This record gives sequence, structure tokens and C-alpha cells, in this order.
Amino acid sequence: MSSVGEEVTPRLLDEYTQGFMVSQVLFAACELGVFDVLAEAREPLGSDAVAARLGSSPRGIELLLDTCASLKLLHVETGGGRALYKNTELSSTYLVRSSPRSQQNMLLYLGRTTYLCWAHLAQAVREGKNQYLNTFGVPSEELFTAIYRSEEERLQFMRGLQDVWSVQGRSVMTAFDLSPFPLVCDLGGCSGALAKECVSLYPGCQVTIFDVPQVVGTAKKHFPFPDGGRISFREGDFFKDPLPEADLYILARVLHDWTDESCSRLLRRIYQSCREGGGVLVIESLLDADGRGPLTTQLFSLNMLVQTEGQERTPAQYQALLATAGFRDVRCQRTRGIYGAVLARK
Repeated sequence: MSSVGEEVTPRLLDEYTQGFMVSQVLFAACELGVFDVLAEAREPLGSDAVAARLGSSPRGIELLLDTCASLKLLHVETGGGRALYKNTELSSTYLVRSSPRSQQNMLLYLGRTTYLCWAHLAQAVREGKNQYLNTFGVPSEELFTAIYRSEEERLQFMRGLQDVWSVQGRSVMTAFDLSPFPLVCDLGGCSGALAKECVSLYPGCQVTIFDVPQVVGTAKKHFPFPDGGRISFREGDFFKDPLPEADLYILARVLHDWTDESCSRLLRRIYQSCREGGGVLVIESLLDADGRGPLTTQLFSLNMLVQTEGQERTPAQYQALLATAGFRDVRCQRTRGIYGAVLARK
């Protein structure tokens, strides 16, 4: 409540209202290649030079560059009545495609797919189900067989996950000592980014990536894997097909896609396939105990409502799911990043 005489202003409300515009500035700058052009230049560039290299309108590029500068994504130098632009450390690290820590692919997926679904957030809340039908004409019951509208979109998402784990992967894979688990199965392992991290960190382990045929095919075609035969693939549906036997099963950004009922069914299947003394490692963005934070995880949970049939969960909720499936000694470890890790043993 404001003090007597203190004026209530809509400043914070204005910031929230315009938040989608900020997202679109970031998405557009990535899609156009603004940060890549500036990274390739040997010196700061004027807006006309950037526009010429991108084949875009000089006026549009100038407006976009100045907005990126206000967002602290670009440095701007002025002299002689001319503005020159260059990348900040933030954009050089995370927004330039050639950077080993680039997040550009995930941002492009968010802009081209997730953003469109969020236009139907109110409807998702009203109905309590994802909005792929309203957004792309995909019925809810076909969501997980037709979630990618094209091979290009599937590849975009897989590259996006590669981006995410290039920054977050090491912290979640070292949240617990995984060296006691020599045989690992990454269920829904997608691009294989965590499998590569695993064999890099734990020289004695071997990893099987288990995913649907389309994803396995795309992974083999577009993502290089280290020599040595320590990473292999198995095609299948983890709800229906026999699971590879393993000491440790990894579920990274998997359980948040599904209802509690589906999660329990999958965890029971994993428990039955898991070697005695083995375990399961769940990697997800963890809600606070009361479910009211962190904000990023709450937004992720709303995104699960809009795009899937799942939600983000608290450590206690994951513990309950794992215990119901038969797992014991459930431990949770938060990291400095967005994702935490939950390890449970058989």
C-alpha cells in the first residue's frame, strides 16, 4: 500500500505490458543475423553498413539497432554525427551463432513456435490444455507424434537443446557423482548433448540415447559424435517399447512434458528395467516448495500448459512420483543455473 501522498504510477505495469515487444526485438535481431554480422566485422559498423550486409531497410535496421543498444545488447559509439554499433559481451557470448555458448537456436525456436502458442495463453488457462490445435491445427491427442511441423522445426528444437546444455549441462551432470553408474541410458536424449557431457566427465561410462526414430535419424545426420563407441542409439517409444538395461537412466526435460499419471507410468517402467543399485537422474527446472517461484520456472510451467500436457514441479512432487514408482534415497540438488537435479536409487 502506498504512503499518504505517494502517487501510484503504472511504470511496472507498462514494463510488463511491453515485455512481448522486447522478446520480439531479440528474436528478430537473431533471425536477421544482426549479432553475427557485427561479430564478423573487424570494427564497429554504422546502421547503413549493417543494413547493406543483411539486405534490409536502412530505417528498420537503425530502429532495431538503437533498441538493442537500449536493451544493452549492443554498444553504440557516436562521433561526427554518426552512430557505430558493436556487440556487448553478453551478445558476443550468447547471441552470436559461432560462439560455443550461443543460445541463438533456442531463441529462434521460441520466436517461431513457442511465441505463437502463447498468443492463446488465456484459452489454455480456460481449457486446461495445450494450444497446438488453435495455433497449428494439431489435435491434443496427436501432440507428441506431430509436435514438430517439419524436419526443419525438429532440427531447430534439437539445436536449441544443444544450446541449452552447452551452458547448463556441466552443472547438472556434476550435481551428483555419477561415476558409480558405468552404463547410462538417456531417455529422450534428443541431440545427444548430455550424453557427450557424460562421457566427457566420466571416462568409464557408456551412454545409450533412446528416442523416437525421427529424432534418432536427425541426431545421427546433423550432430557429430565423439569416436570411441561410447555413445550409441536405440530407437523406440519409452512408454511402449522395452527399455535398454542400464545402471542409470537420465530424464532431462522429459517429465515436465507429462501428467502425473504418465510420469508415474514411465518411472515404473524405468524401475523395472533398472539394475539393482542403479538409479534415475531427473533434470528439470525446480519450483520452490510453495510453487510460487522462481519466476522463470513458473513461466516454464505455464509454457508446459500451453505447449504440452505437463508442468514444472517442486522437489517434493518429484520425490513423491519417484517413491510411488519404488525408488528410494531421493536427493535433490539445485544448481546456479535454471535446472536442478534429482537423483533416486533402486
